[in-house]
Amino acid sequence: MKVRLNLATSPFENHRPFAVGAALVGTIAVVALVLFSWNFYSARQKEKALHNELAKLEKELDDLRGERRRLEAYFIQPDIRQLRERSAFLNTLIEQRSFPWTKIFMDLEHSLPEGVRVVSISPKMGAGRVEVKLVVGALSDESKLKFLRALEASKEFSRIQVLSETRPNRPGEPDKVFLELMAWYATT
Repeated sequence: MKVRLNLATSPFENHRPFAVGAALVGTIAVVALVLFSWNFYSARQKEKALHNELAKLEKELDDLRGERRRLEAYFIQPDIRQLRERSAFLNTLIEQRSFPWTKIFMDLEHSLPEGVRVVSISPKMGAGRVEVKLVVGALSDESKLKFLRALEASKEFSRIQVLSETRPNRPGEPDKVFLELMAWYATT
């Protein structure tokens, strides 16, 4: 016969479920700690790399500002400024020489009606276009209007603006109306 005797002062309690639960929670906490630590470390490394890149860009910017100050000081010198002005003048002359005079006269020949003549042409090249100032003389208002309509219908001239219209006071002048206008001319 077996007799069961418990000599302990308190009854036996099984703590195994608590220990398993605590170990599981502890393991999850350690894994979360490792993941968060890795995330923090990665973010810190990225921030460090960005900080280094920012410092590098700021240094390059400072170097470029110093280079700009040096170049400005160089180009302010009187002899260099005179050279720049001379080269700008020569470039303007080259642009004027490259103006297609033959083409504009051919285009105007197609646009000029009977009784209208070109008194002066003054081209101004810049910003990828040619701005032409024309002074024309007309025998009558009708021929002046024909010229304006023909100019507006032409593909080569655009943005036509009449600047002034004058009538000569001198007797014996063949032109009855002088018209000053500005237009953009397409060279292509």
